[in-house]
Amino acid sequence: MRQVLADRYAEFAAARAGHLYRSACLLTAGDTHLAEDLVQETLGRLYISWHRVTRADNPAGYAQTVLTRTFLAHQRRRSSTERATDVLPDRPDTGSASDDLSLRMTLLEALARLPAKDRAVVVLRYWEDRSIEQTADAMNASSAAVRTRCTRALGRLRELLGENLSEYVSP
Repeated sequence: MRQVLADRYAEFAAARAGHLYRSACLLTAGDTHLAEDLVQETLGRLYISWHRVTRADNPAGYAQTVLTRTFLAHQRRRSSTERATDVLPDRPDTGSASDDLSLRMTLLEALARLPAKDRAVVVLRYWEDRSIEQTADAMNASSAAVRTRCTRALGRLRELLGENLSEYVSP
């Protein structure tokens, strides 16, 4: 029985790791190293409670919730010696579609300027396409708090990016 659970966990982790990583990159505003750490911690927590996760209605949603809460906990305990920077290092083009590189970098920079909880709301609501109630549950907050954060976060993004994002898109 133990081996069966371990095999199911390995299949789940392999299938979800990429999606968790992409979400973590958005939550961390492009900090790929921190994103990898968050995914590892999330997968570790899931492994420990895998017997409970398998009984959940939506194990993928459960994993996203764990990732979000891990991110928010990390933000709360971040050392006072760590300093975030508003400049992202240059990254080489990997040969994939680089037409939207400018847009992606601009969006990541704007996300980085949002407070952690606002960033989490934006990622869960608009990247993960979760409902307000699902977002509230993942963040351990009320629906009203999520609505307020959404309004404020989107307003802040509009301030940072301007009303029209089409100027960032390459022709």
